[in-house]
Amino acid sequence: MSDECCGVDEPRRPSAENRRASLQMIGVNSAKPSNDACCNPEKIPTTALDDGDACCGPDPARRPVEAGEEPEVRPPWWRDIALLPSAISGLFLVAGYALDWSGLGIVALVTQWTALLAGAWTFVPGAVRRLIGGRLGVGQLMTIAAIGAVLLGHVAEAAALAFLFSLAEALEDRAMDRAKEGLRALLTLIPENVRISRRGGNVTVPVTEVCELDLLVIGAGERVATDGVVAEGRSSIDASAVTGESIPVEVGPGDPVPAGAVNGAGSLLVEATADGRNNSLTQIVALVEQAHGRKGERARLADRIARPLVPAVLVAAALVALFGIAVGDPSTWVERALVVLVAASPCAMAIAVPVTVISAIGSASKLGVVIKSGAAFERLGTIRKVAVDKTGTLTQGRPQVTEVRTVVGTARDDVLSWAAAIEASSTHPLAAAVTAAVQDAPVAVDVSEDAGRGVTGRVGNRLIRVGSPRWLDPTGLRSDADELAEAGATVVVVEADGEVTGLIGVRDELRREAAETVRMLHDQGIGTVMLTGDDARTARALAWEAGIDDVRAEQLPADKAAAVTKLAAAGPTAMVGDGINDAPALATATVGIAMGATGSAAAVESADIAFTGHDLRLIPAALAHARRGRRIMTANIALALTIIVVLFPLALFGVLGLAGVVLVHEVAEVVVILNGLRAARPARSTPPTAVPRSSSVTTSG
Repeated sequence: MSDECCGVDEPRRPSAENRRASLQMIGVNSAKPSNDACCNPEKIPTTALDDGDACCGPDPARRPVEAGEEPEVRPPWWRDIALLPSAISGLFLVAGYALDWSGLGIVALVTQWTALLAGAWTFVPGAVRRLIGGRLGVGQLMTIAAIGAVLLGHVAEAAALAFLFSLAEALEDRAMDRAKEGLRALLTLIPENVRISRRGGNVTVPVTEVCELDLLVIGAGERVATDGVVAEGRSSIDASAVTGESIPVEVGPGDPVPAGAVNGAGSLLVEATADGRNNSLTQIVALVEQAHGRKGERARLADRIARPLVPAVLVAAALVALFGIAVGDPSTWVERALVVLVAASPCAMAIAVPVTVISAIGSASKLGVVIKSGAAFERLGTIRKVAVDKTGTLTQGRPQVTEVRTVVGTARDDVLSWAAAIEASSTHPLAAAVTAAVQDAPVAVDVSEDAGRGVTGRVGNRLIRVGSPRWLDPTGLRSDADELAEAGATVVVVEADGEVTGLIGVRDELRREAAETVRMLHDQGIGTVMLTGDDARTARALAWEAGIDDVRAEQLPADKAAAVTKLAAAGPTAMVGDGINDAPALATATVGIAMGATGSAAAVESADIAFTGHDLRLIPAALAHARRGRRIMTANIALALTIIVVLFPLALFGVLGLAGVVLVHEVAEVVVILNGLRAARPARSTPPTAVPRSSSVTTSG
């Protein structure tokens, strides 16, 4: 059962190893353990999920399923042993009513007692244990009500209460299991055994024995057992079950492959970057199971209502009974006190949020969206504006030389060769684009880099400088520089012996789905903002192609964080980024979203949500999913409160008896469970809404 009413016994806090593993899950390298350490079970982080419920009865803590291990499968309802006590109670309850109507009073009473004991067995022992531990919950309310009904001679009503409450608890457990099944089914994507290349030949070992740096032999059509990097071979991999991307990706030496991906027609030799028990899939499951334990706003609202309600109900019932004693009709009013006890019990309130959160977060993980907490999921559903980093997020993150402009008398190849020679030792993304455009660049000497401006060095007998137009004035090529910038290219100026010789236009192309993503966000009524450190004209050109009107260019990390703070003050704002310079903005936003497959460790740590895939369309899909989940949670809380408000006076004034109140109360609980399970289904597309068109470009140093 859920722990939303009265809280869990122990605080949950992910270990440092879990945090490191979560970074590895999405392609970020942190400090790697030794090969021996990675296969030491003591080093493997575990995340026991607390299924306990301080209100309605804890289940035993479940150990997370490990890779290669068969996950727990929920049996069909007609073979579920957990439903057996409720089934026995129900059958004997019906038989007892039938025997009573037939005039067989003694036999009917024995049958009703059997029904009562079978149903009570599922919650009374737990209620007694929690009472001894000093905790109050709905189980105690139901136990008191059943005992009171028996003392007043209403064994049939007590049996009905026990049957319906035990059935509701069993159905809730099945609902929780169903919500987790889709998530845990991810682990079935990992094969039980894997071939490893050793000096003496290939050997087959269980996946749990795979260590980091092992060489895995992946044949055509086989699944990848753990995260790794292709060492030999070329093929295509289908990672749709892990990342949500439906298009197979071509891979070759040096390309990463995630656990659970299906290999195409070629054979691959993959070097493991994670051990078999602690890879991307196991970490997704661990993160999501931790997530629903960290309560969101609505979970806390349910807590604030339900926690004081249990003792308040006991006090109210006691006052009703004392009133009956005072007016001289104790039997009638004690019975009504028991009915009030059941009518005002907050069990539906206790499960209103957890089943929804578990269902929604679990299904999001199958789309490639890892939500780190229930609070983040709820905040995601409030977002009205999305701020997006440009480089590596909105764009492909692979800058390429698109055009070269030269002065008269200078060859295009010379400009590129000089620039490539100077940029060879630079780690800047633009430098990589320039060097990739030249096959045999000359060697430069005396190279020095002025961070943020450019690079200087000697190529042959020439002094070459390569840098931005803000550092090197393009002079006679100013109009060409403006033209390249307006086309969305970043301009690199090349100077030889003090004279500008040419311009290199480097452009990081938009992701193919960028414009569609922005359009989908606008259709949901969500505004978009581009935040980038790039030149204003370059940023504006790419933003225009993507359909983004609000552009904040030439932004330093502090500028991005300040912009997001201002946006979040005006309305809930999500920040989407992937780099170290995005980390402050991600931490500042209402919800930080890290593009996980290429993201930096700082970005992932700062974010509330991480994407295991690359497709930007996950953003509007995740937002729609979260909005729908919030609506379902709100409806569940409203329904749970309505039941209490309506039943309380009906019970107090004797309009409904114990059997009627129990029936209505438990039916409402089942409705809450079924409604919460709806959150596992993806949201339907949102109808288009008008988005005002306005253009603004803000620049800052």
